[in-house]
Amino acid sequence: MAKWDVIASARKVLDREQGYVTKDWGGRLPVALAYPNTYHLGMSNLGFQTVYQLFNAQPQVVCERLFWSGDTRQPLVTLESQHDPLDCAVLAVSLSFELDYPNLLSLLHHAGMPVWSAERDETYPLLLAGGPAVTANPEPLAEICDAFVIGEAEEVVAPLAELLWELIDASRGEVLEALAQLPGVYVPGRSVLPVQRLAVRDLDAHPTHSVILTPDTEFGDMFLIETSRGCAHGCRFCLAGHTYRPFRERGLQTLLAQAEAGRAYRDKVGLVGAAISDYREIEGLLAGLKALGLKLSVSSLRVKPLPEALVAALAESGSRTLTLAPEAGCQRLREAVHKGFTEEDILAAVDLARQYRFPALKLYFMIGLPGETDEDVAAIADLVRQAQGRFPGEVSINLTPFVPKAHTPFQWEAMAAPEVLEARLSWVQEALRPDRVQVKAEGSAWSLVQGVLARGDRRVGRALAAMGGRTSLKAWERALRGEGIAPSEYLRQRAPDEPLPWDVVEAGPRLEFLERERQRAAEALRGGG
Repeated sequence: MAKWDVIASARKVLDREQGYVTKDWGGRLPVALAYPNTYHLGMSNLGFQTVYQLFNAQPQVVCERLFWSGDTRQPLVTLESQHDPLDCAVLAVSLSFELDYPNLLSLLHHAGMPVWSAERDETYPLLLAGGPAVTANPEPLAEICDAFVIGEAEEVVAPLAELLWELIDASRGEVLEALAQLPGVYVPGRSVLPVQRLAVRDLDAHPTHSVILTPDTEFGDMFLIETSRGCAHGCRFCLAGHTYRPFRERGLQTLLAQAEAGRAYRDKVGLVGAAISDYREIEGLLAGLKALGLKLSVSSLRVKPLPEALVAALAESGSRTLTLAPEAGCQRLREAVHKGFTEEDILAAVDLARQYRFPALKLYFMIGLPGETDEDVAAIADLVRQAQGRFPGEVSINLTPFVPKAHTPFQWEAMAAPEVLEARLSWVQEALRPDRVQVKAEGSAWSLVQGVLARGDRRVGRALAAMGGRTSLKAWERALRGEGIAPSEYLRQRAPDEPLPWDVVEAGPRLEFLERERQRAAEALRGGG
């Protein structure tokens, strides 16, 4: 595709947006903020939009967005002014998911940027990465990226931008040495270890909401607002629940002020948080949104607590599906993962969905949890049939393989073998076929790739580079063989005293806490509660 076609396409995208920023590049530090996946996914990510706003709030910075569809026939340009990303001083990459790592390498290849940090001089942009995936474990990309922001960006973007502006004519070595002195910034080979995760102390000082409105995203009909950060429940498999500690909430008036501002753009507010139903002033928030004439949607609901007023408000707002996450079909596994509710609580939530006439009910489960047996998998089907017997609408389920993540109590656990995962996924699908339950199952192949990347080290990064910019499963497997890597090296059980690649960052709770939680999970699996 010719560059003028790409420019025309970019301008059509901008024509459908509200809130994007354009600045004169003269006398400013140009930053390309990249999301190594499609525009649709990137613009559905509230964190990505927040970092865009933070950079552009700095008067000496011009920040433009960059997405990667994987189409190598198209010239790669920034969205706002259609510049080549190599014209920028900084390429800042937002990485929420490990499976975007191959996309990042593909983007670098297509941009004409050397993959290895050591091979890039001052003529190339500084490659800076942040986001939940690299906050947990930056090591697979440690020889590729120049630096990482570990944790939450709100309080580091301003000093980071000021430093980079002051050193715009300095050597790359001088810039990296200076970056290594910033709190929360990990510069491989230069930082004092472990690097401490950044966490915002006062969320109300940093309102987080939709910055750019466009119909071309998953949440195009709503104005997104973050209500809280972290989670008070501490499910033992959950990365967000441990790397975003402590649990923090925004004030009611702060949220209502953001909702009122968003009313100029949308008549629906999307509340974003780990568990919206936990918000301490949920009744006041619901009443305030109703007084503003706003409908609402939520990012997630817990089975317990599940305020009836929230379910009623969702129904009144036209939500068609009530989504719940039992995660496991039996109480033993739910206690092991620390879900904090019972089968009776789940069925009571199903009853609320029926009472408020939701057309559809969706249930999320994990397959391959530590200690899982065939009987536990059968319990998923049993629970779903019970829910279906109480709910007259459409029932569907999502099945996702468990992937052990760094800085969680399950960081030492093995990932189930691919043949076990496939057999159990297939069993649930077949068991529920006669009941006409729609089963959406995430295949094991890419989940196993995610497992290697999530607990990987620099050898895994070399395999990523050896993919040569390709993103297929075959390219990944070929690269692993070429590097002499067996996936089982990274998917196996690990000893509690074993050095871990992610020890370079302190991104979650202390090791003693994680070990204690791991032992409690083992007790629950043995039937000790």
